[in-house]
Amino acid sequence: MERSQALKRISELRDLIEYHNRRYYQLDDPEISDFEYDMLMRELADLEERFPDVDRTASPTQRVGALPLEKFSTVTHLTPMLSLGNAFSEEEVTEFDERIKRLLGDKAEPDFVAEPKIDGVAVNL
Repeated sequence: MERSQALKRISELRDLIEYHNRRYYQLDDPEISDFEYDMLMRELADLEERFPDVDRTASPTQRVGALPLEKFSTVTHLTPMLSLGNAFSEEEVTEFDERIKRLLGDKAEPDFVAEPKIDGVAVNL
């Protein structure tokens, strides 16, 4: 993809993602599936990586979500709530496993637990 095409697509994706962020986080009325949203984010992140000189400070790839609904009160957490990236293929799950093993050391054999996620819900236990 040529630079001019990439810049145009980056702008389109940022606008589209911001639109869907507002629908999901502020209006509680999403129009696309989480998978479709994730594919838009992945495309944007890939383009931003291919063109690293493009300003990312206002990009949706640099933050999570949008302003919360007004009906929710503010809560201060003692430890930050972090998240993992998405994996959409067996290859990506294998790459995640390999990264964890590298971080833990050669003899590490980590166990993993997978559970269904309810979209839009975060729990800090």
